[in-house]
Amino acid sequence: MTRKFGTDGVRGIANLGLSAELALGLGRAGARVLAGAGHRRPRILLGRDTRLSGDMLEAALTAGLESAGADVVTAGVLPTPAVAVLTVQGGFDAGIVISASHNPFAYNGIKFFSADGSKLPDAVEDQIESELLGLETVEPPTGLALGRHRHWPEAAAAYRDWLLAQFTPDLKGLRIGLDMAHGAAAEIAPPVFRALGAEIVCIGDAPDGANINAGCGSTALDPLRTLVLERGLDIGFAYDGDADRCLAIDRTGRVADGDHILAVLARWLESRGCLPADTVVATVMSNMGLERALAERGVRLVRSRVGDRYVLEDMRRTGARLGGEQSGHVILLDWAPGGDGVLTSLALLTALLDLGETLETATSDFVSYPQVQRQAAVSAGLRERVLRTPERLALERRHLQELGDTGRLLLRPSGTEPVLRIMYEGQDLYQITAMADEMLALINALAARDARDGTVAASEATGWHGAGRAESLRTFLE
Repeated sequence: MTRKFGTDGVRGIANLGLSAELALGLGRAGARVLAGAGHRRPRILLGRDTRLSGDMLEAALTAGLESAGADVVTAGVLPTPAVAVLTVQGGFDAGIVISASHNPFAYNGIKFFSADGSKLPDAVEDQIESELLGLETVEPPTGLALGRHRHWPEAAAAYRDWLLAQFTPDLKGLRIGLDMAHGAAAEIAPPVFRALGAEIVCIGDAPDGANINAGCGSTALDPLRTLVLERGLDIGFAYDGDADRCLAIDRTGRVADGDHILAVLARWLESRGCLPADTVVATVMSNMGLERALAERGVRLVRSRVGDRYVLEDMRRTGARLGGEQSGHVILLDWAPGGDGVLTSLALLTALLDLGETLETATSDFVSYPQVQRQAAVSAGLRERVLRTPERLALERRHLQELGDTGRLLLRPSGTEPVLRIMYEGQDLYQITAMADEMLALINALAARDARDGTVAASEATGWHGAGRAESLRTFLE
């Protein structure tokens, strides 16, 4: 069986790749794995984003969990980080979120959280998949052994209260734009910012089940940029559908991505003596500008695999308390177990007020290297073969020689979509654009050739290069 869990849970087109039957099975399998870990009757917290398919999948998942003897508490529409936090606060054995994050409306996903609010390790996900294969051989519970269900309508209020207990910046006099992506932040962020005294202007705050992430939120920043400039706002924040990402717009209309936010927060935490080992963790996708900005302050950047779960793993390994992704996942381990978009907004505003700066002044010396990203639609079974072909490896070697020490390239299969992601970074935008387009054209040609006659042959080479040095190919393939 092809592994169903990617870097962020199980995802697919709702009612097709991610069917009600699969959700039912995942619920049963997940409950049995948790029960096997020593929980006689696991208690599970279940939340979802605003997608139309969320109701269907919630019903199926709840049925599967209860049929395996788990008690289920449904919280309704709730950000992913809220489920993580409330799983811990409520003493649940696990949390589950039904969301496809920043992906288009037709997609949905199911992701599990451990009792400590962190995403399940690969080994536990593998256990759930193994259990999924053997469900028909297990005697189901009956009678009083069946699980029970209740709804928790106060969950959103509990999460808002928790946010206001973490950071309390005085936002009186500040005019802030919020783009909720028609997602799970719509009922969370506005009351929180108003409680802190801010004047807010909202967009993307009318979810209808089908408009999540549609031309808005952290994947489409033009509406927020226009709002900030036309209304003369001090700052703007954009979240994704499940509100675990945050990007910002300063008053001049310039984007502050996850790298910029990490740089500001690192400076603030360092000034307070709260940056252990002078270390920040970010992914291989983070800009070289972040690495240099941190190095100027004597802070080390550790690069992880792509995915906030891997950022968290390396944070725990190195003792770092700050980490994140360019896409806007920011992890502040002294406050939360994972990425949280609204919390990141509050932390950034607190940092700016403490430093006595605006977002534009705090990021003025951050020099971003140009990055060019492309993606090629390649089937899951073919992606690794395409990456290992002699033609592609030869093109990579030539590009690296031309870039020298002034740039780098990364190619990796997406963990959330059926695509190969291509990223080039360097000082010359024209050069790296031409390189990225050349690599994309080659990969598309190789994929088309294999689809036609199956002639793509993989090389035995296992070397992988980026930024002028060898890396493990497996790091990027997983």
